[in-house]
Amino acid sequence: MAVRATVTRFPIDVESLEESGLPWGVTVSPFAAKDENGNPPVYGSEGHLLPRCENCWSYYNTYCEQEQWAWTCSLCGTLNGLSSQSVSRYSQPESCPENISSFIDLELPIEESEEMQARPVYVAAIDLASSEEFLELVKSALLAALEALGPGSLFGLAIFSHKIGLYDVQGPIPVVKNVFIPHDSDGTLSMELQDVMPLSSFLAPVDTCKDRIASALETLRPTTSWERTSGAGQGLDGVFLGGRGFGSAMEALLNYIGSEYGNTFALARVFAFLSGAPDIGAGQLDTRRYGEQYASRREDADRALLPEQTPFYKDLAAVAVQSGVCVDIFAVTNEYTDLASLKFLSIESGGSLFLYTSTDDSTLPQDMYRMLSRPYAFNCVLRLRTSSEFQQGHSYGHFFPDPQYENVQHIICCDSFATYAYDFEFANNTGFSRHTSELPMLQIAFQYTVVVPPDELANAGSNTTTRAKHSLKKRLRIRTLQFGVGHSINEIYDCVDSEVVLSLLVHKVILASLEQGVREGRMLLHDWLVILTAQYNDACKLIQSGHGGSSGVHIDVAFSQCPQLQPLPRLVFALLRNPLLRLHEEGVHPDYRIYLQCLFSALEPSSLSRAVYPLLTSYASPDKQAYPRHSLSRAALITSGSPIFFLDAFTNLIVFYSSTADPSLPFPPPQDCLLRTTINKLKQERCITPKLSFIKGGQDDATAFENYLIEEQDVEGSGFTSVMGFVSFLEEINQSTLEYLK
Repeated sequence: MAVRATVTRFPIDVESLEESGLPWGVTVSPFAAKDENGNPPVYGSEGHLLPRCENCWSYYNTYCEQEQWAWTCSLCGTLNGLSSQSVSRYSQPESCPENISSFIDLELPIEESEEMQARPVYVAAIDLASSEEFLELVKSALLAALEALGPGSLFGLAIFSHKIGLYDVQGPIPVVKNVFIPHDSDGTLSMELQDVMPLSSFLAPVDTCKDRIASALETLRPTTSWERTSGAGQGLDGVFLGGRGFGSAMEALLNYIGSEYGNTFALARVFAFLSGAPDIGAGQLDTRRYGEQYASRREDADRALLPEQTPFYKDLAAVAVQSGVCVDIFAVTNEYTDLASLKFLSIESGGSLFLYTSTDDSTLPQDMYRMLSRPYAFNCVLRLRTSSEFQQGHSYGHFFPDPQYENVQHIICCDSFATYAYDFEFANNTGFSRHTSELPMLQIAFQYTVVVPPDELANAGSNTTTRAKHSLKKRLRIRTLQFGVGHSINEIYDCVDSEVVLSLLVHKVILASLEQGVREGRMLLHDWLVILTAQYNDACKLIQSGHGGSSGVHIDVAFSQCPQLQPLPRLVFALLRNPLLRLHEEGVHPDYRIYLQCLFSALEPSSLSRAVYPLLTSYASPDKQAYPRHSLSRAALITSGSPIFFLDAFTNLIVFYSSTADPSLPFPPPQDCLLRTTINKLKQERCITPKLSFIKGGQDDATAFENYLIEEQDVEGSGFTSVMGFVSFLEEINQSTLEYLK
């Protein structure tokens, strides 16, 4: 569980918080195997015996003062009694994880109602209203997925177009049974899927049926327009009226699989492969809104294209949650698919949303394999508690709030990368005391379940024919942290984590964009930097008036006296240049913007920082690094004199050989060199597979690389301008700060 705060010393009171101009909060990656410093938790059992405070319900931890029969809560100061069982446990403190470490992970007992055969269940739902290229890509992705699935897993193959088809691959040849999807928006199927094929025939054991599943995949063909129109009875003077009943298919599948929730499985994962917008049946989407002329109506296109068209997919996500199903959507298309409406089905059911604009260089197979190879937790509950002087404000991330309890979040499915953010506010006007030794406390509790595969060693000696069972393990992970207090603004500025500040800003501007449009999100970000610049200059007493009145005032826009704040102007500039906040008329596709919103709001701070402001390093040769970091400008390339540059933009990795590089340098770099080792390590550590490309300056088209050299591009609009981009941006912040100070 990694926890990072925007400031490691908290502001002492409301006034100090406002004077700093900084967001105050934390990011939490609850299922990360280690903390932010690389330390693992101390593991133990009997989590249900851990004492809890009678007042604030926080858990006993190493910061609590303990007497023989009582303990004082480190969060609220309440004196609590200890049971005789706890007294005997704590008579040998070194035997209990909660007395050894403030980061613990304890096993919880499984209740009888939860005892079940918890086999991992995976279902692929494939769009046949697509192309040969799309299906070839999906086949290779699913073959990769089958290699990653653990022993004992069950796999189901479903297809959809103007009909939904279920495959039975457990016999000698694959059998598919279909049911037509009605065209109307009600889209209810003429019969239940359970009547089309029993679930036990649909879900095949991967161990024995892997080859047959592969054979079934080979039979997949795109439906022809003739099939779709005649099958759905919608041919009208030869005009094709659609044939992708995604909403109806998903609704039927969720009800079908959900019938075995709590019996066969504890969590099922559905992979939905989509090549365009749903256009028949329930949840059909009108893609004409993308082509409308918003400018002529004086409407903000970004604001019009960001909200969902229909609540159908949000409601369907609630059905998925009730059915114990997590849905991942893989959209492979360059057409407008309205991910603004579809995204809820994935992110609110604990899944992910992936977008690939082309089948040619898609990393879908690698992403599938990677996603299924890493451990994940499910049925998670996340609860953050604070000491009494401050409290949680907003919470951000892909979870859903508990309908009954405040500040409790439910996460359906969570891997080690998933990150959530919280901002804080003071509970009263007093703030933290200047005179006592009591410091701000934060406790994060994360209850989760994992599926443990059958221990093969246990059966190694026996000749039993009964299939070994997967079992569930329920655990409670607790992290208690103590923070310092900044008694002056300078103390607060000295302990800023700019990457976490960026994380909270990204969450806030995404929220503002969704509610009020992208322009509003841009203004919010710009104004925040202006206010921070003004507060910093005021706090550091840097505002000196020259002889010429206000025109002689010098503003330090580069935060030259505070190294911790110095990355922020560049990060804000880069975020304003990012497609997340670029305007519709600049050619940003609304689906790509939605994809970025979903991706960015789940990334941990270092990854997000890399995605917003890429890292550019230079190499003297493939085996020798020259400089670890350059600014993203052509000037940096020219002045460094290095022949090779490596750009890491999180989703893209580019190796660029300058046109003046020595021709004897091997291109592309050989597999056993330092540069390749660096690239491979980065690829292993990512939650998604970055796309790798090699460009030789002077020979290849270098546009993909040059587009990342943003510091010479204007913040408004694209392309290179006569004014230097980042420099003129700082001048503009300088002017705006002067206006603000007036």
